Amino acid sequence: MEVFLNNHIEIQHYPNEPDAVAVSSEFREKMSKRRSIRHFSSQPVDREIILNAIKTAGSAPSGANRQPWYFALVTTQSVKEKIRRAAEQVEQEFYDHKATEEWLNDLKPFDTNSVKPYLSEAPALIAVFSRSLCENEDGSRQRSYYPVESTGIATGFLLTALHYAGLATLTHTPKPMFFLNEVLELDKTYRPFMIVVTGYPKRPIKVPKITRKLLHQIMDEY
Repeated sequence: MEVFLNNHIEIQHYPNEPDAVAVSSEFREKMSKRRSIRHFSSQPVDREIILNAIKTAGSAPSGANRQPWYFALVTTQSVKEKIRRAAEQVEQEFYDHKATEEWLNDLKPFDTNSVKPYLSEAPALIAVFSRSLCENEDGSRQRSYYPVESTGIATGFLLTALHYAGLATLTHTPKPMFFLNEVLELDKTYRPFMIVVTGYPKRPIKVPKITRKLLHQIMDEY
């Protein structure tokens, strides 16, 4: 007989799809259409969609269940513009001084530069932070375990949920990103991880022509 610890509960209704192959194939097909979008429409986004996506991100696994992520939803235009100005300063330094010639050549097919209009044009920015210390309900703090890895998984959940709801996304990672702490008035226990830009795409939707690696190129069986 299986013995459960006192702090464990039994899940009564775990998902059990009758045709799991078809479900997995349908999901793969939908996710294969996700692309990084750099031009966003001014069409408003129902806030509930984004909140549901963030809730989904919050269901990700984490080291010792510390849940070391924090999501700052930015929709106020003046705050988006502050973030854009700060990010473009960092990006200008990157393109002018930090990036190698090889890196810049690799970026040419994507036609990117230090100007990032989507940071102020998109309806919403989600600034994702990874926390080295997490607060308990009583206000005390505990160390996080694998905060970067856990936050990365949660961000994957977030991108998937936004795409599944029909929103376009772009991951933006200027380095360093500590300007986010200053703009959003967050202390150093909030480590900037990524800016997720989201909204509806501006039409016509144009993206770089790329290919995805085939299955045999990204996995092996043992």
